[in-house]
Amino acid sequence: MIKKVLIANRGEIAVRIVRACAEMGIRSVAIYTEPDRYALHVKRADEAYSLGDDPLAGYLDPPRIVNLALETGCDAIHPGYGFLSENAEFARLCEQKGITFIGPQADIIHKMGDKTQARDAMRAAGVPITPGSEGNLSGVEEALTLADEIGYPIMIKATSGGGGRGIRRCDSPQELKLQYPRVISEATKAFGSAEVFMEKCIVNPRHIEVQVLADSHGNVVHLYERDCSIQRRNQKLIEIAPSPQLTPEQRQYIGGLAVKAAQAVGYENAGTVELLFSGNEVYFMEMNTRVQVEHTITEQITGVDIVREQLRIASGLELSYRQQDISYRGFALQFRINAEDPKNDFLPSFGRISHYYAPGGPGVRVDTAIYTGYEIPPFYDSMCLKLVTWALTWEEVVARGQRALDDMRLHGIKTTATYYQQILQHPDFQQANFDTSFVPSHPELMNYSEKRHPSEIALAVAAAIAAHAGW
Repeated sequence: MIKKVLIANRGEIAVRIVRACAEMGIRSVAIYTEPDRYALHVKRADEAYSLGDDPLAGYLDPPRIVNLALETGCDAIHPGYGFLSENAEFARLCEQKGITFIGPQADIIHKMGDKTQARDAMRAAGVPITPGSEGNLSGVEEALTLADEIGYPIMIKATSGGGGRGIRRCDSPQELKLQYPRVISEATKAFGSAEVFMEKCIVNPRHIEVQVLADSHGNVVHLYERDCSIQRRNQKLIEIAPSPQLTPEQRQYIGGLAVKAAQAVGYENAGTVELLFSGNEVYFMEMNTRVQVEHTITEQITGVDIVREQLRIASGLELSYRQQDISYRGFALQFRINAEDPKNDFLPSFGRISHYYAPGGPGVRVDTAIYTGYEIPPFYDSMCLKLVTWALTWEEVVARGQRALDDMRLHGIKTTATYYQQILQHPDFQQANFDTSFVPSHPELMNYSEKRHPSEIALAVAAAIAAHAGW
């Protein structure tokens, strides 16, 4: 069994991993750069080590992180999500140095991270993929010819992309000529590779993903699906488990597809197979070779601790569950509470949190690394907490989500919480009638007025009276 884990990450996912380690009797080691000196993951881990002043360089330095793991007596590294979590060279370096990488093997990360190789693997396994290029495009002329064959609209995508970046939709040859060099540029800057490929654009699909777990003994299971259709500019906002829009037959079908996909590439550890639904058609989009931000809602409906299973699998143990042991109950929602101002085109709103009160009550979970007085640094992702609600029925979980969002108090920065309230109050969402076009097709959701809590109003009045009296 793993004895000591270095967590090659920060923020709420690092705190999540620290907690899983504590429950399993595993020592945890945090790393941090100067802006994170007072971060919660640093305070909660058994040990913590500085990586220097640069906000990002330390978190993105595989040799330094692996050497630190060796120096501190760690036998494993958990990469979390983001940063180096899907970096095949990082996983390979761990293997070379005798450190257990808590994730799939390096060659699997490379294969599934290369979107054209992933498509080839799924095609060979009989998993349906969207029509598109057989491999990487040689240039804009090939792109124009292929687009005429499969029909517009099409998507140009970075082969090594992820996180919604390096993607452009093109509705005409003129737009393709304009966007092609932009994708090349963005792919080169973001992923260090100028390779791109083409897919048919599935217009207004539902974005459904299936969580899988696989061990080194040949066991693979799925933990049902999550609906990630509520998104803005390819960035997920609210995630749902299970999808309220699928039939039992569809659920069984895509669960089987995800298991087949994992088996086809010899996958190990936690992974997610992402799919697009258009009518009754299902298409493979990509596979994420790491724990997902939204793993929380799968845990809520199944009772399976995914991070715990990751640690067990990496220790060489068999899965704790067979497929017939896994069922789901109720519905769960996850709200990514981002430090952004929805009324100002979602402009980042970093700064000091003057007051934070976590929501609670039945069926409410909060995964976060913030606290009152914490300064949110401007160097990282804007998500400051994940609010998760669970209930037995769809109607109840929506109502509980509204209550929990209203229950939360987070002052000093702007957040997306009030915007999510508007989504939950919309009749289409309440009737589970949505796809990836929901946010862009409802601009009226931005036209809300800030709701002031009575205590806030009282404080403002008291301050005004004190100022007037010259106190």
